[in-house]
Formats: sequence, structure tokens, C-alpha cells
Amino acid sequence: MATLNEKKTCSERMENFRRFVWNPETKLFMGRTLINWVWISLYYLAFYVVMTGLFALCIYSLMRTVNPYEPDYQDQLKSPGVTLRPDVYGDRGLQIYYNVSDNKTWEGLVTTLQTFLTAYTPAAQHLNINCTSDTYFFQDTFDGPNKTKLSCKFTSDMLQNCSGITDPTFGFPEGKPCFIIKMNRIINFLPGNGTAPRVDCTYVGDESQLLEVDYYPVNGTFNLHYFPYYGKKAQPSYSNPLVAVKFLNITRNVEHRIVCKVIGAGITFDNVHDPYEGKVEFKLKIEDRAARDTSEKHMGRVNSPIITFIRIYFLTVIAA
Repeated sequence: MATLNEKKTCSERMENFRRFVWNPETKLFMGRTLINWVWISLYYLAFYVVMTGLFALCIYSLMRTVNPYEPDYQDQLKSPGVTLRPDVYGDRGLQIYYNVSDNKTWEGLVTTLQTFLTAYTPAAQHLNINCTSDTYFFQDTFDGPNKTKLSCKFTSDMLQNCSGITDPTFGFPEGKPCFIIKMNRIINFLPGNGTAPRVDCTYVGDESQLLEVDYYPVNGTFNLHYFPYYGKKAQPSYSNPLVAVKFLNITRNVEHRIVCKVIGAGITFDNVHDPYEGKVEFKLKIEDRAARDTSEKHMGRVNSPIITFIRIYFLTVIAA
């Protein structure tokens, strides 16, 4: 019993391990003969080769069934979303507040527009072609470079007074700011049913008040030759068409809610679950603190004699 419980020394343990790794008497390597190790190695080699082959076959079969130009499962939305530039998000959605008398409040907005339009310079659009037709641009073949489809040019000068070329400040210091409306891309989407969709901006909740807007391009339309869109792989140089809106009669120091809708067949803007489907709604407030402060000071000077007379009158009555 004492022999069974006797602890082995470190040298004895090392000797036992050495004999396990290679036993010169039985010619066993780690408990197996050489031929056993050969058969085991061949078995696992064949096993992993077969597994790798099956995995590669599955991936190959899957890739053969996938269309590289169009996803099999697209978004449930059948109508495109609409975005606004510049985009300043507050606690309750898009909020654009600035002061015409303080350039620090609108310089960031101007920079956002300038940065956004760099993708629409003639140099950035050099791979695209000039399109003059007002109909859908269907393409059955890959006539573009590197087996791609052609894309129509859209350059910033098409936005005219809101291009940033004639007016680099986009009308912000004058209180007549420019905003850019863009529709999101949907593969093979044909908006308008043959008629170019257009942008329409109005006040929210006050239909009696008329919002004066200049649209660029003319009538605020998205030309049909930018549709359909065939996907990023088929049209790597595609650029979304834009519509610029310039607000002309925004009342100063008042918060306005404005909605810009894209009007056209196949485009919906009444989806309660997606507030940006087919439209974009935002708050706009143009402040003019300098003018307001001047007006308040002027009113103070006008009212000061009246206030002085009232004070003297009440003091006389009390003294009597």
C-alpha cells in the first residue's frame, strides 16, 4: 500500500515521458507504431480534403445562382427615400437654424453644400456621357468601359443659381438659402410612369401661406434619362440627379416647418412608418438678431418719453 502511494521523483516522471514519446523496446512512437501513424495521417488528410472540396462546391454553386448586378432580395420599400443637403439633425429631425448677421452660423452649411457638390464637377463626371433624351435610358448591353453600363452626366452648373458657382454662399447671408433634394437609388426603378417626377415644397400646417420657391433645374424635375439605375457594379460612375430649391420669402425670426415632396407615379409620401419615403420634412429658422436688436432699441427710444410722463403723473397723484 505504501508502494502505491509513493510519489515519483521528477527524474522518474521525465523518464516515463521519454519512454512514452519513444519506446526503444517496442518501437512505439507516442503509443503507436509508424504504420499506424501513417494510416491515421492519410485518413485525416483525406477527410479534410473532402470537407474542403464540399465547402468549395457549395460556395461555387451559391455564386453561380447569385446575380452580381442585382440582389435577389431587395428592400421592401418600393418608393425611394428623399434626403436633404445640408442636413443638420436635431432632437426632432432635420433642423436648420442660422443667423444672417453671424456668418459663423451658416458657414458650416455652405461648406456642407460645397463638399457635397464636389462629386458633380465636370472633372468628377468625366466618365459619364451627355444625355439629351427625356425618356428612360434602357441598356441591354455593357457598352461602357470595363464591361459596365453608361451613366448620364449631372454637373453642378445644372443647378444654376444654386450651383455655388455664381453665388458661393448659396444665398444664406441674404436669407434666401438654397437646399438640395436627392432621391435614393433603387435598382431598376422607373419613376413617373413616363413623366419626369418633380419636387414640390410647401409649408406644413399652414396651407394659406404661400411659399415662394425657385427650382433648379427648371420646374424641379428629375430627368427620366437618369433611370433606371442598374446597380453599383454595372454603373460604378453613376451620380444621382439633384433638384435645388431656393426659398425666397422666409419670414425672419420665425420657425417654419417645410416639406418637400417628390411628385410622380410610383412614388408615395404618406408612409407613416417611414417619414423620409418620397418626401423630406425639416424645420427652418432664419434669424436676424442685428435688425431685431436695432428695432428694439428704436422702440425703447420712442417709448421712453411716454414712460417718463406716466411716472411723473402717478407721482403727482400720490403726492396729492
